[in-house]
Amino acid sequence: MNYRCDHVHLRSKDAVAAANFYVETLGAREIRRDGSPVVSRVTVDLGGLTLFIEQAAEAIGPSVEPPHLGIEHIGLAVDDIEATMVELRRRNVTIVSGITDVRPGLRVIFIDGPDAVRIELLQRSDVRLGFR
Repeated sequence: MNYRCDHVHLRSKDAVAAANFYVETLGAREIRRDGSPVVSRVTVDLGGLTLFIEQAAEAIGPSVEPPHLGIEHIGLAVDDIEATMVELRRRNVTIVSGITDVRPGLRVIFIDGPDAVRIELLQRSDVRLGFR
């Protein structure tokens, strides 16, 4: 069997607003909107990862605080972690942890996205392992 990533499916209290966060804050590209006149799903390309952001029913409650079972976070690579931190602050994004040096060659930031989605932004620079 050969498996490959097709998409990640998120549920949101406001699918359009959540999609706008990924587009405006993280540089995603909106691919399409489904549903008319009420949008039921927005699909975005987030650095090569397809996100289906579905409008959730009113009865669906919020996620529990991390850490929890299930998908823990979405990880996105960046070239310059310091410039990323400056941009996140300028956009008033909720920063969960500042820049953390996990180990030589790996620096990370965690932020909160819409609907309690935790997002890790990481810069790899361990040349010995072929990362940039």
